[in-house]
Amino acid sequence: MKETTVIVAGAGPCGVTISASLNLQSIPHIVLEREDIFCPIWTKFSYDRLHLHLAKGFCELAHMPFPKSYPTYVPRKLFVQYLEEYMTRFNVKPTYNRSIESATYDKAAGKWFVKTRNPKTDEMEEYCSRFFVVATGETTDPFVPEIKGMETFTGQILHSTQYRTGKPFTNKSVLVVGCGNSGMELAYDLTLFNAKTSIVVRHPIYIITRWMGYIALVLFPRLPFALVDALVALMSRLWFGDMSKYGIEKPTEGPYERKEKYGRFPIVDVGTAAKIKSGEIQVLPGISCINGDEVLFTNGKSYHYDVIVMATGFRRTVKNWLKDDFGLIGEDGHAKEREPKLYWKGKNGLYCAGIARKGLIGAGPEGVYIANDIKKLL
Repeated sequence: MKETTVIVAGAGPCGVTISASLNLQSIPHIVLEREDIFCPIWTKFSYDRLHLHLAKGFCELAHMPFPKSYPTYVPRKLFVQYLEEYMTRFNVKPTYNRSIESATYDKAAGKWFVKTRNPKTDEMEEYCSRFFVVATGETTDPFVPEIKGMETFTGQILHSTQYRTGKPFTNKSVLVVGCGNSGMELAYDLTLFNAKTSIVVRHPIYIITRWMGYIALVLFPRLPFALVDALVALMSRLWFGDMSKYGIEKPTEGPYERKEKYGRFPIVDVGTAAKIKSGEIQVLPGISCINGDEVLFTNGKSYHYDVIVMATGFRRTVKNWLKDDFGLIGEDGHAKEREPKLYWKGKNGLYCAGIARKGLIGAGPEGVYIANDIKKLL
């Protein structure tokens, strides 16, 4: 058994930030990562054209700003480069290929006991620590919904984490299932490679521009939440017009009210809205069933496709292996308590980071909060 002061589960941006913050406090720790690389959602499972949807000033990790030479909206390759430099500067060294099977708190010993399995060798290991930090993130296990007849589909089905570029799909008929930021951006990317593109939009969504998102983040600390939310909703309507004629309904609640209530971020447009208006991207309702290469939709229409891209998000499985969470984490894998700022702190040395629906904005502050709190307790 390997013993240390702190075990951090996950080497995503939050886990990396926590490790850096612990190193600055000279606190011994181990970072366990189930993949064979750091920040896998960025380094391994992202599409090529991905950029930060928020301005870089809101997304930098603690202790190290982005280089001034970086563009305002940082592309994936530069963000990965920034992460590599960050890890080197703060001596962050995760232990890779360690999938956590169980994490249990022993009250008598006052310690956390963690069992891991190496996915490549199936070898088991055990660790123990006084403090345990869940930093597995919001994008953990790819989710693919069950659709009637999906097993009969004669084309290719892939999750968005397997998509890199639209080049392999040139001149093919592609259906994107899911209208979050990834789904909308993949649909746009596909049109750049002359794919015949459709996207499933089952629920009302808000579409905003990057500059609208920037204005909102600047105004939230200065003005009432409801006022800023209403302002962004108004700007969205004025900028994009009535999207219902293209199959996209407007929600009754504001864009950031929906984010707070349901964790549904507004869509940051990269050019998809114009492609929808021009007819290059067809918007369709929910899927009823699949039969061979034919997909039947809830409006009674059907179309034939060569490829289906599932931009259907992720499931958080932390509750499967975290045996003692003391009410810190909900059944959906997110931190239960949003406010006050102690949403990241549980009982008996348990902490969480990156699972409070704050995205990269929360990564820097949470890492510092946790490291400082552990230092105080030590």
